[in-house]
Amino acid sequence: MVRSLVTGLCLAVFAAVIIGLSNLLGLDLEHVALVGAALGGVLGLVPHRPAWGKPVGFLAGFLLAWLGFALRAAWLPDSSGGRAVAAFLVVALIAVVAALSGGRLPLWSGLVGAASIVGSYESVYTSAPSQFLSDSPAAATTVLLAVGLGYLAASLVAPQGDPAAAGSRRPRRAAVGEEPTKRSTMPTNLDDLVTGAAQ
Repeated sequence: MVRSLVTGLCLAVFAAVIIGLSNLLGLDLEHVALVGAALGGVLGLVPHRPAWGKPVGFLAGFLLAWLGFALRAAWLPDSSGGRAVAAFLVVALIAVVAALSGGRLPLWSGLVGAASIVGSYESVYTSAPSQFLSDSPAAATTVLLAVGLGYLAASLVAPQGDPAAAGSRRPRRAAVGEEPTKRSTMPTNLDDLVTGAAQ
């Protein structure tokens, strides 16, 4: 409980810092401060091995969603059908990347990456689709900065592994004459639930 409170307060401070940086440096970070800090916090808090898989998966989803905007601006009609095709392709490609990585790049981190650029740029894109080349780099860099600060805050406070939980997953040695117990196949973390694997 205390750990959750401290982590949440640290993320709150970083969200305020993002807005302060926006005013100080003349950046347009205010509208992405909360979404960036929250998504960066999720990225930092959810455990995954290897550790580099989370940020790389995030960046893959981010890039694919950005390319989805490029596809909409260049070829797809600005209609519900065009948006539906782009959304389908982005999510499907994120799933393919996660599958091809063999679980090293988790699906959820790719979806978080896509959500970050869509959440920060969709309204800007909708108001001026023809300005994609000039508007999207600014939106991408601002939300990446906000997510990066949220990720940093969560990584500094949250433990990267829980030794007590890891110890509880180790099989107990059977005493002399005791029948060995069958290991549980219940998923133990978010990645296992998504992929269907058991640890």
